[in-house]
Amino acid sequence: MKLVEARALTKIFRRPDKEPGLRGSMKHLLRRRFTTMTAVDAIDLSIEPGEALAYVGPNGAGKSTTIKLLTGIVEPTGGEVRVGGIVPHRDRQANARQIGVLFGQRTQLWWDLPVRESLALLRDMYDISPTDYQRQLDRFDEVLDLGALLPVVTRKLSLGQRMRADLACALLHQPKIVYLDEPTIGLDIAVKDRVRDFLRQLRAEGTTIMLTTHDLADIEGTCERIVIIDDGKIIYDGGLAEVKDRYARERRVHLQLGTPITAADLAARFPAAAVTPGEAHGEFTISFDKSLLTAGAVLTGVAQLAEVVEVRIDEPAIEDVVRRVYAGELNITPGPADAAGAHPPSASPTSAHPAGTHAASARAAYAAGAADARAAGVPGAEDVTGAAGDVDPAEEASR
Repeated sequence: MKLVEARALTKIFRRPDKEPGLRGSMKHLLRRRFTTMTAVDAIDLSIEPGEALAYVGPNGAGKSTTIKLLTGIVEPTGGEVRVGGIVPHRDRQANARQIGVLFGQRTQLWWDLPVRESLALLRDMYDISPTDYQRQLDRFDEVLDLGALLPVVTRKLSLGQRMRADLACALLHQPKIVYLDEPTIGLDIAVKDRVRDFLRQLRAEGTTIMLTTHDLADIEGTCERIVIIDDGKIIYDGGLAEVKDRYARERRVHLQLGTPITAADLAARFPAAAVTPGEAHGEFTISFDKSLLTAGAVLTGVAQLAEVVEVRIDEPAIEDVVRRVYAGELNITPGPADAAGAHPPSASPTSAHPAGTHAASARAAYAAGAADARAAGVPGAEDVTGAAGDVDPAEEASR
């Protein structure tokens, strides 16, 4: 059974359309006019128990409104939604017991009370036993360093401190599902890593996570599925690996060569790639579509022309895809399967192969190319390093 099930979920807001000033207000009293804005437009969304879902989109896309619909804060204009079998806006109290919510720009803490008192109030509201309450506090202290914040009045907390305390509030009653809106905003790098580890622990324990964030490192560290929403419509619903495979196909191989060679020589060898000379002598960058070439084939071809001194491969992050969506540079058109809300959209014309078949063939091609490169004596063919760290060569071609 799905934990979250939404079908044709729609929210339309009505706003008064009136002229400014007293005269405009009087005219509006006599002849009321409104403009409508569709914040969420007939979306289908389902979430399995224990799943970690990233829900992303540009500002104004409908992310926060979707969460408000799922939590029961607002009532839908159309469609239906159930969370754990409960209609959120009809039974808010029962729904509140099974969910945890963190809004980055709002707080659950009482402004003039110490953090300890706010947590104690939530303990009583959720009927948490003293044993469970203390166990949760100990856990939060270990992960979030919460103990030092307990005696501090909320209004004296920094943004990062408040976010840590708010995260504790959202998870205090051990909810089935947590909606996290920008959970790492204001946190330093060390605490961010601890929070991401904590979220992975929660998921391993069966807690469902719906994560809304502009820090895409949160997504890649926590989620395997991503839903992209724009203008109130879901334009992509699928795996992180698949979205990169479909829409971030460019790879770059950075080379330092020890043999004199020109960019024209490399371009002639790889007509389907773009070759850019670097600033230093012997430096080149070869950019290519991974559906046309593999990094292994590039290394093999270069090794036949020149001595390879150093190799580095850059692979795109999910951030590159989402940034292009935000900027309007990438038009992801949902396919027929998306009408059911169950599958990612059909591939664009440049994505001719199904992801699974392409990944398998790419792995085989890369493995063969890498073997040839090793045989040709290419340095680093056994251990190609990417911009963000070590990359398994067989995995690189499948991405």
